[in-house]
Amino acid sequence: MRQINRAAVLGAGVMGATIAAHLANAGLDVLLLDIIPREVTTDEEKQGLTLDSPQVRNRIADTGLQGLLKMKPAPLYLKDYAGQITTGNFEDDLDKLSSCDWVIEVVIEHMPIKKDLLTKLSAHLAEGTILSTNTSGLSVNEMAEVLPPEQRKNFLVTHFFNPPRYMRLLEIVPSQYTDPGLVTALADFISRRLGKGIVYAKDTPNFIANRIGVFSIFNGIKHMLDLDMTVEEVDSVAGPATARPGSAAFRTCDLVGIDTLAHICRNTYELLPNDESRETFSVPDFMERMITNGLIGNKNKQGFYKKEQVDGQRQIYYYDYTSDAFKPAEKPKFPSVAAVKMVDNPAQKIKMVVNAQDKGAEFAWRSLRDTLIYTVNRIPEIADDIVNIDNGMKWGFNWEIGPFEMLDAIGVKSFVKRAEKDGISVPESLKDVESFYRYNENGQREYYDLLDKAYRAVPKKAGQINLQLLKKSQGVVEKTANCSIVDLGDGVFGFEFHSKMNAISGDILAMTHKAIKRAENEGVGLVIGNQGANFSVGANLMLLAVALAEGAYEDIDMVVRAFQKATMAVKYAKVPVVAAPFGMTLGGGCEYSLHADAINAYAETYMGLVEIGVGLLPAGGGTKEMCLRAVALAKQYDTDVSPFLFKNFQQIGMAKVSMGAAELPGMGYMRSGDSITMDIDRLIADAKKKVLALATNYRPEKPLENIPAPGRSVAASIKSQLWNMKMGGYVTDYEAEMGGIIADVITGGDVLPGTPISEDYLLQLERQAFLKLCGNNKTAERIQHMLKKGKPLRN
Repeated sequence: MRQINRAAVLGAGVMGATIAAHLANAGLDVLLLDIIPREVTTDEEKQGLTLDSPQVRNRIADTGLQGLLKMKPAPLYLKDYAGQITTGNFEDDLDKLSSCDWVIEVVIEHMPIKKDLLTKLSAHLAEGTILSTNTSGLSVNEMAEVLPPEQRKNFLVTHFFNPPRYMRLLEIVPSQYTDPGLVTALADFISRRLGKGIVYAKDTPNFIANRIGVFSIFNGIKHMLDLDMTVEEVDSVAGPATARPGSAAFRTCDLVGIDTLAHICRNTYELLPNDESRETFSVPDFMERMITNGLIGNKNKQGFYKKEQVDGQRQIYYYDYTSDAFKPAEKPKFPSVAAVKMVDNPAQKIKMVVNAQDKGAEFAWRSLRDTLIYTVNRIPEIADDIVNIDNGMKWGFNWEIGPFEMLDAIGVKSFVKRAEKDGISVPESLKDVESFYRYNENGQREYYDLLDKAYRAVPKKAGQINLQLLKKSQGVVEKTANCSIVDLGDGVFGFEFHSKMNAISGDILAMTHKAIKRAENEGVGLVIGNQGANFSVGANLMLLAVALAEGAYEDIDMVVRAFQKATMAVKYAKVPVVAAPFGMTLGGGCEYSLHADAINAYAETYMGLVEIGVGLLPAGGGTKEMCLRAVALAKQYDTDVSPFLFKNFQQIGMAKVSMGAAELPGMGYMRSGDSITMDIDRLIADAKKKVLALATNYRPEKPLENIPAPGRSVAASIKSQLWNMKMGGYVTDYEAEMGGIIADVITGGDVLPGTPISEDYLLQLERQAFLKLCGNNKTAERIQHMLKKGKPLRN
């Protein structure tokens, strides 16, 4: 396993600085360099600084570093991590590269400038240093030629996607000289430590994801013009309805930058004279006009869309390319799109939409037809297999399924027949395929190799646990519609949620006890985790809304009791239970995690007790747990409980959600011994390892008694602050009322400070407070608003 502890990033623009930030997130020491300014600023002149002053010479790199602290979304897991980045410049500090294990060039996308820098820095590299370029499509072989022969074997492309922290894709492109062993070692490091999904591309313009993604967008524009559709109509089809992200086509253009996309298009057009669809990469006239008029996307606050405040309300406008004017958004509704709104399966959505009979469906078919044929024709030009292309589009453009998975969804034979009926030339290789993916008799996933015309095993990382494959190979022990118990091997069982949005339902609560019993009787421990889009968004709000409408308060009480029993069963199991949260881990999902013996979280975990947003409090043991943790800290440090309790109350009262797992220890949601996994593919396996480590000397606990209650005086202090906030207009009357109810629970009720209370007593307080809030019409209004709008109501 190759050790990389210190890296250098050459170029401190947005991309370079954010790559440096993500390297710091991974714990590396980073040197960030850029050019020297040509002249001093007015402020520098006033301070008596000159072009020889280090402060001036490092200004560009320093500006890049400082920008990281203000950038949104945040490129750093914690602002403190910026301390791992030091700055310098290309003239004074190239000698520092000799201490770096990996040097990444991230200067402007212009071949002569890149070659010049590579020539200069080569003399400063230690033997064996990895040198990579972040080019998005320039030739790695051409760049390699300017390096000394002994350095060429350590040179390659590592193409990060923007923003590097959040975009999973990293394309690796070796040159003809690159050592294959280095490629393997670096890919393993980038996957494990940076959490990237690796795709192996070839030295062709725009590599894989941008080649297909940009074609898809500009091919969509062609069909938009042919069908006389608006950009808003296209986006209603080209987003989640056809398994693509919410940014769809034109919001993606605004995000990337319309000028940037046009630049990519022009380069592609020039560099690919023999591409059969070269004309698709011609920039349309209306887009050239947009760039001339400064309509280049989000960085200029107007592109295909813009937002304005009209009479205190936010109004969205879309660009009308026929008149070069903005028009108010109309939210077009095609029946084909409406029909798949409640469909979760991305393959099913695509099949339904392309087979429907309206204009939106016709656009979906035509645009996907051309994109999928273009993609098939790119093998072996841009990649040797379909897996790299599918992963590239899923990780780089956030498609739910890749192009070849889309062909399987439509049905390869049906696709060929319909495309030929349209008079479209279909690749001969496509006519031999039944399906691109299949499971063999051992439950192993295989892909169709278009070059060898045979099925091959889909590559899997060593040690990775794939729940889908495990279940295909008889790994399921017990299941319901919403959850499964899976045998993870070595005596460790997995408890997997797979309900809609992984919301916690009644059968999940019941199965929790079965999963724990199974682990206690037949194994050594349990992992609570899944491989859906998010860990869990919490309890099923729709079921609660129905119960409230019917006045079924006894039923609500029963469900809350069942929820508490489930989380307490997790906490006091006779074997270790490890939660493996990732993505949204809200409300009940957070409560399940808090009650586990340990948490092994994915780096991008957005966790919080958010119930106040729907007029409730955490009643699955969450409020209780935050009281206990405050009391434990006060005891540990032999100090007053108030500051710990105020902080925990504030997090519940403000529905605070972590912006990453690194924030969870500071919020008190992760404790000593908990850990963070950077690579989502390794999350379940890492959680399993933690179970096995804990199982060796595991000592089960019993529900707590004789807890010194913080008491009514602390609750009074919280309520006093709430009153001040209400008077200042920071919270509504009902928010102050809810805050007071939460304060009474988290402080242990109407008792004197120090009064001995039990964990069960705190759970009773939670239930009573939950039911009290359920009885208030304002809570019902909040729940209805959340279900309809997807946003909290402040009433």
